[in-house]
Amino acid sequence: MTTSAIDTLSINLALPTEGVHPPSAALYDEAEADRLAFWATQAERLSWAKPFTEVLDWSEAPFAKWFPDGKLNVAYNCVDRHVEAGNGDRVAIHWVGEPVDESETLSR
Repeated sequence: MTTSAIDTLSINLALPTEGVHPPSAALYDEAEADRLAFWATQAERLSWAKPFTEVLDWSEAPFAKWFPDGKLNVAYNCVDRHVEAGNGDRVAIHWVGEPVDESETLSR
């Protein structure tokens, strides 16, 4: 095993896996069957300030534009919609620094 492979293995073994769930085979199948519909479905899980009507624009190939006519408010999607859903009292970010006794909890 190369040093790089050993380092990667060490990192992967050190990463927490509790609560991490790999995508299901059905999800892969859905994406493979119709990738644009798949990504449209995923994008609809977000709150759009202006809904998109186009998923992918290749008119300026090789540069692609995803959801080019839609507008997102990222701050709203990251915080506000979760507060509106009743999760405002839950921790939004829990940061642990180095040394590990240095930490910060952020909530709204």
